[in-house]
Amino acid sequence: MTLRDALQKAVASQAEIEADEERADALRATGCVPVANVSHRRRASISGVLRSVTLRPREGTPALEAELYDGSGTIDLVWLGRRSIGGVEPGRRLKVEGLVCSLAGRPTIYNPRYELRPRPGE
Repeated sequence: MTLRDALQKAVASQAEIEADEERADALRATGCVPVANVSHRRRASISGVLRSVTLRPREGTPALEAELYDGSGTIDLVWLGRRSIGGVEPGRRLKVEGLVCSLAGRPTIYNPRYELRPRPGE
């Protein structure tokens, strides 16, 4: 580590430190790409931590929505017809795979395949 790196780390905000940790963890997950590099209408595997999980009905159908953060950006996950999924809760680490689309300018994956990943220290 250079002196410059040490100084940057010393003055970094908590959010910057957490983003660096998430990017490093996502890189360790095999076959995953950063959210910042996903392409519209392409399949992608992404690893990150859930920031929020919300039940929002869409046209009368239950829909579980979650926001996945990997340190480079966020992607919305939507499971149609689901009110809850065991283990899918804020703070949980997930690896997801699916077709990326753009909804209101935000990357979104509908009904992604998912794998629960251990929390740090588990």
